[in-house]
Amino acid sequence: MLALAMPAHAKLYKWTDANGRVYYTDTPPPQSSRHAVTELGKTGQAMKRTESVEERRAREAEEQRIAEQKRIADEQARKDRALLGTYTNEAEIDLARDRALEHHKLAIKGAQTRLNQVTVKAREVLDKVQTIQSRDRPIPPFLQNQMNATKKEAEDLKKIILVNQEALVSVRARYDADKARFIELTKKK
Repeated sequence: MLALAMPAHAKLYKWTDANGRVYYTDTPPPQSSRHAVTELGKTGQAMKRTESVEERRAREAEEQRIAEQKRIADEQARKDRALLGTYTNEAEIDLARDRALEHHKLAIKGAQTRLNQVTVKAREVLDKVQTIQSRDRPIPPFLQNQMNATKKEAEDLKKIILVNQEALVSVRARYDADKARFIELTKKK
Protein backbone atom coordinates (compact mmCIF):
# COMPACT_ATOMS: atom_id res chain seq x y z
CA MET A 1 0.00 0.00 0.00
CA LEU A 2 2.85 2.35 0.77
CA ALA A 3 4.22 1.85 -2.72
CA LEU A 4 0.90 2.89 -4.26
CA ALA A 5 0.63 6.01 -2.08
CA MET A 6 4.06 7.26 -3.19
CA PRO A 7 4.52 9.18 -6.42
CA ALA A 8 5.66 6.99 -9.33
CA HIS A 9 9.18 8.44 -9.47
CA ALA A 10 9.91 8.40 -5.71
CA LYS A 11 12.15 5.78 -4.13
CA LEU A 12 11.22 3.89 -1.00
CA TYR A 13 13.77 2.81 1.61
CA LYS A 14 13.45 0.17 4.32
CA TRP A 15 15.84 0.20 7.27
CA THR A 16 16.05 -0.93 10.90
CA ASP A 17 17.32 1.26 13.72
CA ALA A 18 19.54 0.17 16.61
CA ASN A 19 16.47 -0.80 18.65
CA GLY A 20 15.20 -3.14 15.94
CA ARG A 21 12.33 -0.92 14.71
CA VAL A 22 11.72 -1.13 10.97
CA TYR A 23 11.13 2.11 9.00
CA TYR A 24 9.88 2.78 5.49
CA THR A 25 10.81 6.24 4.20
CA ASP A 26 11.21 8.09 0.91
CA THR A 27 14.70 9.27 1.97
CA PRO A 28 17.68 7.23 3.14
CA PRO A 29 17.97 6.94 6.92
CA PRO A 30 20.08 9.44 8.85
CA GLN A 31 23.70 8.28 8.99
CA SER A 32 22.81 5.68 6.40
CA SER A 33 26.28 4.16 6.42
CA ARG A 34 25.59 2.78 9.90
CA HIS A 35 22.36 0.97 8.96
CA ALA A 36 21.56 -1.71 6.45
CA VAL A 37 19.34 -0.02 3.87
CA THR A 38 17.11 -1.75 1.33
CA GLU A 39 15.88 0.27 -1.62
CA LEU A 40 12.44 -0.96 -2.67
CA GLY A 41 11.02 -0.85 -6.17
CA LYS A 42 7.53 0.31 -7.27
CA THR A 43 6.04 -3.05 -6.38
CA GLY A 44 7.68 -3.19 -2.96
CA GLN A 45 10.34 -5.70 -3.98
CA ALA A 46 13.91 -5.21 -2.80
CA MET A 47 15.92 -3.65 -5.63
CA LYS A 48 19.19 -2.77 -3.94
CA ARG A 49 20.62 -3.40 -0.48
CA THR A 50 23.42 -1.53 1.28
CA GLU A 51 25.28 -3.26 4.16
CA SER A 52 25.40 -1.87 7.65
CA VAL A 53 28.76 -1.09 9.24
CA GLU A 54 28.56 -4.28 11.33
CA GLU A 55 27.66 -6.40 8.29
CA ARG A 56 30.48 -4.88 6.27
CA ARG A 57 32.99 -5.49 9.06
CA ALA A 58 31.81 -9.08 9.48
CA ARG A 59 32.03 -9.70 5.71
CA GLU A 60 35.51 -8.15 5.50
CA ALA A 61 36.71 -10.18 8.52
CA GLU A 62 35.41 -13.37 6.91
CA GLU A 63 37.07 -12.47 3.60
CA GLN A 64 40.37 -11.87 5.42
CA ARG A 65 40.05 -15.19 7.27
CA ILE A 66 39.40 -17.03 3.99
CA ALA A 67 42.29 -15.23 2.27
CA GLU A 68 44.65 -16.15 5.14
CA GLN A 69 43.57 -19.80 4.98
CA LYS A 70 44.19 -19.78 1.23
CA ARG A 71 47.62 -18.17 1.72
CA ILE A 72 48.55 -20.84 4.29
CA ALA A 73 47.32 -23.65 2.05
CA ASP A 74 49.20 -22.22 -0.95
CA GLU A 75 52.39 -21.89 1.11
CA GLN A 76 52.07 -25.49 2.32
CA ALA A 77 51.51 -26.70 -1.25
CA ARG A 78 54.62 -24.79 -2.38
CA LYS A 79 56.69 -26.35 0.43
CA ASP A 80 55.35 -29.81 -0.40
CA ARG A 81 56.30 -29.42 -4.08
CA ALA A 82 59.78 -28.24 -3.09
CA LEU A 83 60.20 -31.14 -0.67
CA LEU A 84 59.13 -33.74 -3.25
CA GLY A 85 61.26 -32.06 -5.90
CA THR A 86 64.36 -32.01 -3.69
CA TYR A 87 64.37 -35.54 -2.27
CA THR A 88 63.56 -38.92 -3.79
CA ASN A 89 63.78 -40.95 -0.59
CA GLU A 90 64.18 -40.66 3.17
CA ALA A 91 67.92 -41.47 3.09
CA GLU A 92 68.56 -38.30 1.08
CA ILE A 93 66.86 -36.25 3.79
CA ASP A 94 69.06 -37.89 6.43
CA LEU A 95 72.16 -37.17 4.36
CA ALA A 96 71.18 -33.51 3.91
CA ARG A 97 70.51 -33.26 7.67
CA ASP A 98 73.91 -34.71 8.47
CA ARG A 99 75.64 -32.25 6.13
CA ALA A 100 73.79 -29.33 7.71
CA LEU A 101 74.67 -30.55 11.20
CA GLU A 102 78.34 -30.99 10.30
CA HIS A 103 78.77 -27.26 9.73
CA HIS A 104 77.54 -26.47 13.24
CA LYS A 105 79.53 -29.31 14.80
CA LEU A 106 82.72 -27.97 13.23
CA ALA A 107 81.94 -24.46 14.44
CA ILE A 108 81.45 -25.79 17.99
CA LYS A 109 84.64 -27.83 17.83
CA GLY A 110 86.68 -24.87 16.55
CA ALA A 111 85.25 -22.51 19.16
CA GLN A 112 85.84 -25.06 21.93
CA THR A 113 89.48 -25.52 20.85
CA ARG A 114 90.02 -21.78 20.81
CA LEU A 115 88.21 -21.41 24.16
CA ASN A 116 90.62 -23.93 25.70
CA GLN A 117 93.57 -21.88 24.42
CA VAL A 118 92.04 -18.63 25.69
CA THR A 119 91.39 -20.23 29.09
CA VAL A 120 95.06 -21.23 29.39
CA LYS A 121 96.14 -17.73 28.40
CA ALA A 122 93.70 -16.19 30.88
CA ARG A 123 95.19 -18.31 33.66
CA GLU A 124 98.69 -17.15 32.71
CA VAL A 125 97.62 -13.49 32.75
CA LEU A 126 95.81 -13.98 36.07
CA ASP A 127 98.94 -15.58 37.57
CA LYS A 128 101.00 -12.55 36.47
CA VAL A 129 98.40 -10.19 37.95
CA GLN A 130 98.38 -12.07 41.26
CA THR A 131 102.18 -12.04 41.38
CA ILE A 132 102.23 -8.28 40.85
CA GLN A 133 99.49 -7.74 43.42
CA SER A 134 101.33 -9.89 45.98
CA ARG A 135 104.25 -7.45 45.68
CA ASP A 136 101.87 -4.51 46.31
CA ARG A 137 102.57 -3.06 42.88
CA PRO A 138 99.96 -1.60 40.52
CA ILE A 139 98.82 -3.73 37.59
CA PRO A 140 100.28 -2.36 34.34
CA PRO A 141 97.65 -1.14 31.84
CA PHE A 142 98.79 -3.57 29.12
CA LEU A 143 98.23 -6.50 31.53
CA GLN A 144 94.79 -5.18 32.51
CA ASN A 145 93.95 -4.83 28.80
CA GLN A 146 95.16 -8.37 28.15
CA MET A 147 93.03 -9.68 31.00
CA ASN A 148 89.93 -7.82 29.69
CA ALA A 149 90.56 -9.01 26.12
CA THR A 150 90.88 -12.66 27.09
CA LYS A 151 87.72 -12.42 29.21
CA LYS A 152 85.77 -10.88 26.31
CA GLU A 153 87.11 -13.43 23.83
CA ALA A 154 86.10 -16.28 26.16
CA GLU A 155 82.57 -14.83 26.45
CA ASP A 156 82.31 -14.46 22.66
CA LEU A 157 83.46 -18.04 22.12
CA LYS A 158 80.92 -19.32 24.65
CA LYS A 159 78.19 -17.46 22.74
CA ILE A 160 79.34 -19.02 19.47
CA ILE A 161 79.18 -22.46 21.05
CA LEU A 162 75.72 -21.81 22.48
CA VAL A 163 74.33 -20.43 19.19
CA ASN A 164 75.61 -23.43 17.28
CA GLN A 165 74.25 -25.88 19.87
CA GLU A 166 70.83 -24.24 19.50
CA ALA A 167 71.22 -24.41 15.71
CA LEU A 168 71.90 -28.16 15.97
CA VAL A 169 68.57 -28.63 17.75
CA SER A 170 66.78 -26.43 15.22
CA VAL A 171 68.31 -28.19 12.19
CA ARG A 172 67.42 -31.62 13.58
CA ALA A 173 63.83 -30.51 14.23
CA ARG A 174 63.48 -29.01 10.74
CA TYR A 175 64.79 -32.10 8.98
CA ASP A 176 62.70 -34.39 11.20
CA ALA A 177 59.59 -32.39 10.24
CA ASP A 178 60.59 -32.49 6.56
CA LYS A 179 61.13 -36.25 6.75
CA ALA A 180 57.77 -36.82 8.45
CA ARG A 181 56.00 -34.68 5.83
CA PHE A 182 57.88 -36.47 3.02
CA ILE A 183 56.73 -39.84 4.36
CA GLU A 184 53.17 -38.53 4.64
CA LEU A 185 53.21 -37.19 1.08
CA THR A 186 54.80 -40.28 -0.48
CA LYS A 187 52.39 -42.66 1.25
CA LYS A 188 49.45 -40.71 -0.26
CA LYS A 189 50.71 -41.52 -3.77
